[in-house]
Amino acid sequence: MTHALSVTGAALSSLLSAGTAVEGHRPWPRRRIGEPEWRGAAMRLGAGEFTLLAMWGDAAAVHMALLDDVRAEVAVLSLDCPDRRYPSIGVTHPPAIRLERAIKDLCGFEAVGAPDDRPWLDHGRWGVRAPLGERVPSTDAAGAYRFLAVEGEGLHQIPVGPVHAGIIEPGHFRFTANGEAVVRLEERLGYAHKGIESLLAGASIPQAARLSGHVSGDSTVAYSLAFGRAVEAALGWEVPARAAWLRGLLAELERMANHIGDIGAICNDASFTILHANCAMLRERILRANLACFGHRLLMDRVVPGGVAADLRAEGVRTITELVGLLRVRFNELVEVYDNSPSMLERAVGTGILRADLARQFGCGGFVGRASMRGFDVRKALPYPPYSDLRFDMPVLNSGDVNARVWVRVKEVLESLKLVEQMIAGMPEGAIHAPMPPAPSECAEGAALVEGFRGDVFAWVRIGADLTVERCHLRDPSWFQWPLLEAAVEGNIVADFPLCNKSFNCSYSGHDL
Repeated sequence: MTHALSVTGAALSSLLSAGTAVEGHRPWPRRRIGEPEWRGAAMRLGAGEFTLLAMWGDAAAVHMALLDDVRAEVAVLSLDCPDRRYPSIGVTHPPAIRLERAIKDLCGFEAVGAPDDRPWLDHGRWGVRAPLGERVPSTDAAGAYRFLAVEGEGLHQIPVGPVHAGIIEPGHFRFTANGEAVVRLEERLGYAHKGIESLLAGASIPQAARLSGHVSGDSTVAYSLAFGRAVEAALGWEVPARAAWLRGLLAELERMANHIGDIGAICNDASFTILHANCAMLRERILRANLACFGHRLLMDRVVPGGVAADLRAEGVRTITELVGLLRVRFNELVEVYDNSPSMLERAVGTGILRADLARQFGCGGFVGRASMRGFDVRKALPYPPYSDLRFDMPVLNSGDVNARVWVRVKEVLESLKLVEQMIAGMPEGAIHAPMPPAPSECAEGAALVEGFRGDVFAWVRIGADLTVERCHLRDPSWFQWPLLEAAVEGNIVADFPLCNKSFNCSYSGHDL
């Protein structure tokens, strides 16, 4: 069953009646508004009328992208900040809190009235403050981070990370527990910060495309597609039909590889190693097919602005057809093993429950949101080629536990197999790339939202008249999923945290930028 946000006010378009329209922003409108309208948008976000898609800073302004789930409308609102201050959105809408902290670290803008003003991405080791803003030199060493206080009898704290026992990215988790029960989990992230948005500023479009595709390695197709579509929207760059279908094929191959790998990793955290090994073998088969058909195991740099960098030949069609046949048999066998293993289900059912109201409030996308009744998938809600011409179902469950997140992945793999078959059968002939259009007479702006395997990836870009990227913002779905992991873990035992964590599988690198 799907769940749409209740309509308690006018449509998103009503927010656009005030302020000044920004010309050359595509495909959705952008409006410069004043502080009263900004506060009004904050109140309506807090009331659940809209979903916050992204929030970021610019040279002298802050922006937020909003989604009207019911009407499938998207708009960008901008507020000039001449004194580098703006009214907090997080004071009425908690999903904005970490975004505001990141804006302060990167751009130096202060969210007035913010409930949390601690640094987020800046650990005091950059040598500068506000690298995207005033870029003030700083020699501050990393000080003690102020974790939130928890009081109560019999409580103790367990610090984990940022260096972990496995070969994974860095992140710190601070558990407060009463015996084995988790009372609170607080995360500290930012250890994988790479300065992506600073590197993007001033880059050529090909350079920026490559950087965007390397933000989070397991979502390289999704990021490349989001950036490419944002650039194409800004420049009015038409993509050939065959290229659009090949992009869809690449996206589904990426989705299947990650979902199957994650299912095995979840089983591994429950000591069900046989499923982990078998899922790893199936994931490897997909990666080998990627290499054989498109020249890269993870499909990096295959999606480029204007189309794709590699075509699918006849032998590639045979390879993917054989892969689909193999997965239909072997993957279903593994699913049956999972579903008939009481010891595995004992660990997964009822563990790490994410409430549906929190999933809706945070605009939680992907399998995490769909396992908790938030039926949102960009491929359905805001379809882009080739998905508008394809048939597939969107699995939505209501239990919100580890088991539900496994089953949404399972069902999405099966739907991806159907999509791959449709794309192979209906692939149009023609070019796979279109030449770049002429440079705009003045700066052009574009935005895009695409469905990655974790959820919706947002991209916003401003391109100058010299065809360089003046500013680009990329938002990973993990920004709205990491806080919900904290909520889902509460009340579970400490030993179940790895299981809960892997069932979310948020990206450190995608979040930390």
